[in-house]
Amino acid sequence: MEKVQGEMEIERWERSEEISDAEKKVIQETWSRVYANCEDVGVSILIRFFVNFPSAKQYFSQFKHMEDPLEMERSLQLRKHARRVMTAINTVVENLNDSEKVSSVLALVGKAHALKHKVEPIYFKKLTGVMLEVIAEEYANDFTPEAHSAWTKMKTLIYTHVTAAYKEDPPSGGSGAEGTGVLPDT
Repeated sequence: MEKVQGEMEIERWERSEEISDAEKKVIQETWSRVYANCEDVGVSILIRFFVNFPSAKQYFSQFKHMEDPLEMERSLQLRKHARRVMTAINTVVENLNDSEKVSSVLALVGKAHALKHKVEPIYFKKLTGVMLEVIAEEYANDFTPEAHSAWTKMKTLIYTHVTAAYKEDPPSGGSGAEGTGVLPDT
């Protein structure tokens, strides 16, 4: 059964809190350890996302019928998408001190998913929540209360920037879109 967010949770998600310089440093230090295993962590995130929210698979023709997590783990398409997700997050983390670059990267992600892939924006809220869960579990020693607080702000930043594109161009349905990449193909 998929989780439903409460009204206060949704309201909190809509506000992006400023990430302090100290929090940016914590995010970047934590991320450097995560990104050293980017593909495996990305695959773990996507598998948990699809297991917890199976309706999200509708956007992926290559693996929307996969039910078995081991089958998903072996999927080259899922691994490719995991790398793309992690690369996009890495670009954001590396540029946390350049708000224009962060906005630009996340706007590209948002526009691709809103216009080309027709992904409902709620899935970004769900995905960023799963991302935080997986990182907190797999890197528990690095995930201090300060890191958790900083990463909570980071997931909100990602969600609010990506979904800003939806306010401009809302998706016109969700079924059947191909959803093969995080960043538009160039």
